[in-house]
Amino acid sequence: MPELPEVETIVRSLAPRIEGRSILDAGFSSRFVVRDDFETLSAHLRGREIRTVERRGKFILVQLDRGALSIHLGMTGKLLLGATPGPYTRAWFHLDDGILLYDDVRQFGRIEWSAGIPSRVAALGPEPLETPFDLFFERLKRHSGIVKPLLLNQKFLRGLGNIYVDESLFLARIHPRALASRLSAERASRLHQAIRDVLQLAIAHKGSSISDYVDAEGRKGNFQVLHKVYGREGQPCLNCGTAIRRIVIAQRGTHYCPYCQRA
Repeated sequence: MPELPEVETIVRSLAPRIEGRSILDAGFSSRFVVRDDFETLSAHLRGREIRTVERRGKFILVQLDRGALSIHLGMTGKLLLGATPGPYTRAWFHLDDGILLYDDVRQFGRIEWSAGIPSRVAALGPEPLETPFDLFFERLKRHSGIVKPLLLNQKFLRGLGNIYVDESLFLARIHPRALASRLSAERASRLHQAIRDVLQLAIAHKGSSISDYVDAEGRKGNFQVLHKVYGREGQPCLNCGTAIRRIVIAQRGTHYCPYCQRA
């Protein structure tokens, strides 16, 4: 699933190309991706001007001159500028200059129109790249559960997923089963900084292309070659040489170094 760095990369490749453009028409073909009536959604979009394109967690929020379009890419969603429609095209937006397609093999993504900020977007937690340490530490202390699933909870922090949680915990030298409320200020500070460092580096490398992810112009990211633990089960830790382990926490595959991230 595209996480914060991938969605940020898509937004950065998309915004300069479509902000200020008008939507001449839009069409949809998947009842999984679009739950509303297709023609009603098309009517909401037809003739609207795109004011801004921004990221909110893992959501792409397109602010129009009337209303907003929210797009969640799910597992395999792609937004592609100027591409040719294919068998997995689930939505198309004809602009006054070009076409924007939404492709989604597995159809776990979601496209919605709303008069204001969608409730699913408004309910998200704070932005990890903007959250000061004091607030982060205060929120950690409220939770007695395991740190890995907490960091995946979009109401705790928005935008983090499996890749970047594993990478951040490794950089902070914190075991993924550590209890959030028991993290000392010093360990919490390491984690806070690690999250920021990992996300910023991943954005600089245009995200991780593990399977389907590409930006709006079809270009892959390359942060996957810098992964320290994610996807490296059985390979030696780049710090100490210990074999990276994969365990399951809250039904999510979790990668860590048993030596560098001792409980």
